[in-house]
Amino acid sequence: MHVKKGDKVQVITGKDKGKTGVILAAFPKKDRVIVEGVNIIKKHTKPNQESPQGGIVSKEAPIHVSNVMLLDPKSGEPTRIGYKEVEQDGKMVTVRVSKKSGEIIADPYKK
Repeated sequence: MHVKKGDKVQVITGKDKGKTGVILAAFPKKDRVIVEGVNIIKKHTKPNQESPQGGIVSKEAPIHVSNVMLLDPKSGEPTRIGYKEVEQDGKMVTVRVSKKSGEIIADPYKK
Protein backbone atom coordinates (compact mmCIF):
# COMPACT_ATOMS: atom_id res chain seq x y z
CA MET A 1 0.00 0.00 0.00
CA HIS A 2 1.18 3.51 -0.76
CA VAL A 3 -0.04 4.95 2.57
CA LYS A 4 0.56 4.01 6.20
CA LYS A 5 -1.10 4.61 9.54
CA GLY A 6 -0.36 8.19 10.64
CA ASP A 7 -0.08 9.64 7.09
CA LYS A 8 -2.02 12.81 6.27
CA VAL A 9 -4.18 12.14 3.19
CA GLN A 10 -6.87 13.77 1.05
CA VAL A 11 -9.93 11.96 -0.34
CA ILE A 12 -9.94 12.30 -4.14
CA THR A 13 -13.29 10.72 -5.01
CA GLY A 14 -16.63 9.78 -3.49
CA LYS A 15 -19.07 11.56 -1.19
CA ASP A 16 -16.27 12.99 0.98
CA LYS A 17 -14.16 14.29 -1.94
CA GLY A 18 -11.75 17.05 -0.89
CA LYS A 19 -11.71 16.21 2.84
CA THR A 20 -8.37 15.67 4.54
CA GLY A 21 -7.48 13.62 7.60
CA VAL A 22 -4.99 11.30 9.24
CA ILE A 23 -5.10 7.55 8.63
CA LEU A 24 -6.24 5.86 11.85
CA ALA A 25 -5.98 2.26 10.63
CA ALA A 26 -4.87 0.42 7.50
CA PHE A 27 -6.05 -2.99 6.30
CA PRO A 28 -3.59 -4.06 3.55
CA LYS A 29 -5.24 -7.44 2.87
CA LYS A 30 -8.55 -5.69 2.11
CA ASP A 31 -6.94 -2.58 0.47
CA ARG A 32 -8.87 -0.30 2.83
CA VAL A 33 -8.05 2.51 5.27
CA ILE A 34 -9.93 4.40 7.98
CA VAL A 35 -9.43 8.17 7.70
CA GLU A 36 -10.22 10.51 10.58
CA GLY A 37 -13.48 12.42 9.96
CA VAL A 38 -14.21 10.75 6.60
CA ASN A 39 -17.00 8.29 5.61
CA ILE A 40 -18.96 8.74 8.84
CA ILE A 41 -21.69 6.14 9.38
CA LYS A 42 -24.39 5.81 12.03
CA LYS A 43 -24.37 2.50 13.90
CA HIS A 44 -27.28 1.39 16.06
CA THR A 45 -26.08 -0.26 19.27
CA LYS A 46 -27.91 -2.31 21.88
CA PRO A 47 -27.40 -1.48 25.56
CA ASN A 48 -24.32 -3.29 26.94
CA GLN A 49 -21.62 -2.96 29.63
CA GLU A 50 -19.78 -0.07 27.89
CA SER A 51 -22.91 1.93 27.03
CA PRO A 52 -25.86 1.01 29.23
CA GLN A 53 -28.02 3.50 27.33
CA GLY A 54 -27.43 2.05 23.83
CA GLY A 55 -28.49 4.31 20.94
CA ILE A 56 -26.97 5.58 17.70
CA VAL A 57 -23.19 5.99 17.44
CA SER A 58 -21.35 7.87 14.65
CA LYS A 59 -18.03 6.36 13.56
CA GLU A 60 -15.64 6.24 10.62
CA ALA A 61 -16.00 3.37 8.15
CA PRO A 62 -13.17 2.06 5.93
CA ILE A 63 -12.74 3.42 2.39
CA HIS A 64 -10.72 1.97 -0.48
CA VAL A 65 -7.06 2.97 -0.52
CA SER A 66 -7.30 4.06 -4.18
CA ASN A 67 -9.68 6.86 -3.13
CA VAL A 68 -7.02 8.68 -1.07
CA MET A 69 -3.79 10.49 -1.95
CA LEU A 70 -0.94 11.38 0.36
CA LEU A 71 -0.39 15.09 0.98
CA ASP A 72 2.96 16.55 -0.06
CA PRO A 73 4.97 17.52 3.06
CA LYS A 74 6.28 20.68 1.34
CA SER A 75 3.22 22.17 -0.42
CA GLY A 76 0.31 20.35 1.26
CA GLU A 77 -1.15 19.27 -2.11
CA PRO A 78 -2.07 15.67 -3.03
CA THR A 79 0.83 13.85 -4.65
CA ARG A 80 1.79 10.46 -6.00
CA ILE A 81 4.53 8.48 -4.27
CA GLY A 82 7.81 7.13 -5.58
CA TYR A 83 10.47 5.04 -3.88
CA LYS A 84 14.18 5.82 -3.76
CA GLU A 85 17.29 4.15 -2.30
CA VAL A 86 19.30 6.47 -0.03
CA GLU A 87 22.21 5.86 2.33
CA GLN A 88 21.57 6.28 6.06
CA ASP A 89 24.17 5.34 8.68
CA GLY A 90 26.20 3.43 6.09
CA LYS A 91 23.25 1.29 4.94
CA MET A 92 21.06 1.59 1.85
CA VAL A 93 17.45 2.29 2.85
CA THR A 94 14.32 2.56 0.67
CA VAL A 95 12.32 5.74 1.39
CA ARG A 96 9.09 7.20 0.02
CA VAL A 97 9.46 10.31 -2.15
CA SER A 98 6.88 12.87 -3.28
CA LYS A 99 6.52 12.97 -7.07
CA LYS A 100 5.61 16.70 -7.07
CA SER A 101 8.39 18.19 -4.95
CA GLY A 102 10.90 15.34 -4.76
CA GLU A 103 10.86 15.70 -0.96
CA ILE A 104 11.41 12.61 1.20
CA ILE A 105 8.22 11.65 3.06
CA ALA A 106 8.90 10.98 6.73
CA ASP A 107 7.95 7.52 7.99
CA PRO A 108 5.18 7.94 10.59
CA TYR A 109 6.54 4.95 12.57
CA LYS A 110 10.06 6.36 13.01
CA LYS A 111 10.62 9.27 15.35
